[in-house]
Amino acid sequence: MELKIFYPMSKLMSTNYTTGSFNLATLLLRLACGGLIIPHGYQKLVHFSTYKTQFMNLFGIGQGTTLGLAIFAELICGCLLLIGLLTRFAAIPLVITMGIALFMAHHGDVFDTGEKAALFLAGFLAILIVGPGKISVDGMAGK
Repeated sequence: MELKIFYPMSKLMSTNYTTGSFNLATLLLRLACGGLIIPHGYQKLVHFSTYKTQFMNLFGIGQGTTLGLAIFAELICGCLLLIGLLTRFAAIPLVITMGIALFMAHHGDVFDTGEKAALFLAGFLAILIVGPGKISVDGMAGK
C-alpha cells in the first residue's frame, strides 16, 4: 500500500470546491475575524475613560458616543460573528467601524498604521458577502 504524503497537485490547481470546504472556510473566516476583533472591543470597554479622551469625534456625535459605537461593533458584533448569529447584520457595523478606522483615523494608510483595519475590513466584507455558512447558528436555523 502506497502512503500519499503530498496533496495532489491537481487539487491545488483546481478552482472547484465542495460545499463542505466552503462551509469550513466560512467558519474559519468568522472565527478568525470575530475572535481577533473581540479583544480590541474589550480593551476599549475596560479602559473606556482613557480611550474616551483620545478617541475621534465622528460627525460631531461626541467622543464617548463614537467610542461606545466602536465597542458595540467590536465586542457585541464580534461575538455574534463568532457564533454565526445574525451574521450579515453583525458584519455591517464592523465594516463601517473598520472603514472609519482605516479611512478617517488612519487616513487610508493601508501599508502602515491602517494595516490591521484594512485586513479586518476585507474579512468583514467577505463575511457580509458570503454569509455565515452552514456551520453557524444561522446555518443550523436554516437562514
